[in-house]
This record gives sequence, structure tokens and C-alpha cells, in this order.
Amino acid sequence: MLAVPTATVEPLKLAAVAVAGKGHWITGTAMMVACYAFSLLAVERLFVIVKPKLLTIPWFAKLWEGFVFVRTRAWRILKTVIGLPSDRKPIASSSWKRAPAAKPVLDPKSARR
Repeated sequence: MLAVPTATVEPLKLAAVAVAGKGHWITGTAMMVACYAFSLLAVERLFVIVKPKLLTIPWFAKLWEGFVFVRTRAWRILKTVIGLPSDRKPIASSSWKRAPAAKPVLDPKSARR
């Protein structure tokens, strides 16, 4: 099921290479990027839909659990190497204050009516 979107986009990628080969390299590059983006988004959307059913298969569930563990650990290591804070809380500045709410100005003429 995940191979269908990928297989339908492959001929478009070949057409993009042909367009780039004819001298229209900007158009060919744009077509190639669009094809890859569409393929990636379609496969990702299908995976999100099918994932709960896939997790009922024991070997896939173990593989997915291992992938998530490695991904989480790598992200933590990367954050410490580049110096990102571990908690992504908003930074509150004491010098920043919210502007007071504007009070409605009543027109004396309209108030009399």
C-alpha cells in the first residue's frame, strides 16, 4: 500500500530529469522537488492511517519501539551537543509587560440618544 504513491511519482521524476536535460534546469529542479514532496507527504499520511493496524504485528511493534528509542536518544544527545535547553518552556522577561486593554471611548452625542 505504501509503494503505490511512490510508484506513481517515479515516472514524473523521470520527466523532470528529461525537462532538466532539455536546458530547463530550474523547471526540472522544481518538478523534482515537488515530486519528492508529494511522495513523502502521501506516504507519511498513509503511514499515519495504517500505523495502529501495523502495531498489532509483533515484529513491527518491536521494530517501531526500537526506532522510537533510538530517535529519542539521538535527539537528546543532539540537544545537549548544540546547547538547546531540555525543557522548551517559554522564557518570561520581567521587562515585557502586556499593554493595558483599551477602554471604549463613548461619544457624548451617541450617549444622549
